[in-house]
Amino acid sequence: MDTVRLDPVDNVVTATRALEVGVEIEETATRALIPSGHKIATCAIARGQPIRKYAQIIGYAAQDIAAGDHVHTQNVEFRNTQADYEFSTDLRPVAPVPEAARDTFMGYRRENGQVGTRNYIAIVTSVNCSATAARMIASHFTPEVLADYPNVDGVAAFVHGTGCGMADSGDGFEALQRVMWGYARHPNHAGVLMVGLGCEMNQIDWLLEAYGLSQGPTFQVMNIQSVAGLRKTVALGIKKIEAMLPIANAATRTPCPASELKVALQCGGSDAWSGITANPALGYACDLLAAQGGTGVLAETPEIYGAEHLLTRRATDQVTGEKLVGLIRWWEDYTARNKGSMDNNPSPGNKTGGLTTILEKSLGAAAKGGTSPLMGVYKYAEPVTARGFTFMDSPGYDPASVTGQIAGGCNLVCFTTGRGSAFGSKPSPTIKVATNSAMAKRMHEDMDVDAGTILTEGVSVEEKGREIYDMFLRVASGAATKSEAQGLGDYEFVPWQIGAVM
Repeated sequence: MDTVRLDPVDNVVTATRALEVGVEIEETATRALIPSGHKIATCAIARGQPIRKYAQIIGYAAQDIAAGDHVHTQNVEFRNTQADYEFSTDLRPVAPVPEAARDTFMGYRRENGQVGTRNYIAIVTSVNCSATAARMIASHFTPEVLADYPNVDGVAAFVHGTGCGMADSGDGFEALQRVMWGYARHPNHAGVLMVGLGCEMNQIDWLLEAYGLSQGPTFQVMNIQSVAGLRKTVALGIKKIEAMLPIANAATRTPCPASELKVALQCGGSDAWSGITANPALGYACDLLAAQGGTGVLAETPEIYGAEHLLTRRATDQVTGEKLVGLIRWWEDYTARNKGSMDNNPSPGNKTGGLTTILEKSLGAAAKGGTSPLMGVYKYAEPVTARGFTFMDSPGYDPASVTGQIAGGCNLVCFTTGRGSAFGSKPSPTIKVATNSAMAKRMHEDMDVDAGTILTEGVSVEEKGREIYDMFLRVASGAATKSEAQGLGDYEFVPWQIGAVM
């Protein structure tokens, strides 16, 4: 099989291998060298006419395209979407698994009822000025120091480059405060130490007041200026965490229902196979999770652009669908006023992998959400309370997007990639799914699942989705992902910085 056709109405097919000139495909032959994963016109497409893949428009012919031509950036143009949105017209509820029959995993049941998949102590900074102090505190707790606390997964510093030089209200400030609150109360944290400078715009005291947080044995705060300098802050921070360690170590894993899983659905370094193998398989896993009463959280608003009309049809009600449309309009305005384009994404690597426009990329990316109803739409880093398939606003930049999803309560991350990614995250572990077997073999130390076998071995999307879902349960129970085994996650905490730096 040299090509894949995704829908009868499509006027392009995708090459499964590099093709020479003159290779016969359907009722034509290639007129150029076609890289693997790239598109070939199956009929003549006149200038200005739509190019269809997934039975959807992915762009328009920038010039006359002959049957057999390579269809890519050289002859395809992008146009902003002009969708007539429908709401709740494609509702396919999953049959719920009875509570008594639900799958389980071994998780950490916290006092507030939430369930963690890991058991970290976190150091959360309010501002870049306290980042060095936080890292110095965390670096003290080496594997040798933690050897006496086998139930503690580590001491992780969550530092960032903002927190001051910003407005004290508005989207940017509120998003940062939600991130801090989300990490302070994340179920994968057994203890939290917040570290600030003291004079920053993002005051820790404001966070405590706004979210009703109070200090206790496993939740402590301090400012460098009040403690009287960096050295003393580091020494005091070490003592505070040393006091938390016995409490954190006392936590043990117990059987918990799969309904307590909240999985961040992510993709990065996408290629043409993302929307054909890994993303649909992850979507099937998301549907399985929804049937168990669990939650999947799709994000990256710019990367559903051009596919959002498919999601509004799945919205459980019109209010939910209109929230999603509102996010799309915000992003159109955001990119326009910053003199950008929604088609700035896909990246050069995505294009090398066969993706031509953001519309094509989005149609594949949206497949991560499966087919079940869209139950809720959330702001960046807002607590996700609905069960089932949900959506969170975020940039397409993976570290910033995942930071928001974890802050919203995700205790697992599943990340599909076609070009290859070395992403990992804390405190929620990342499972990486390869879209093609060649990359999976090349980067075998980084990939947990090879979804390329859907193409190379005839494995069904449903079988691969079940494999991914089963891995959710194993990793949630403590099995290490390959990104964890390599120590990733300490530098991927990136709160989305919205607004002016002043």
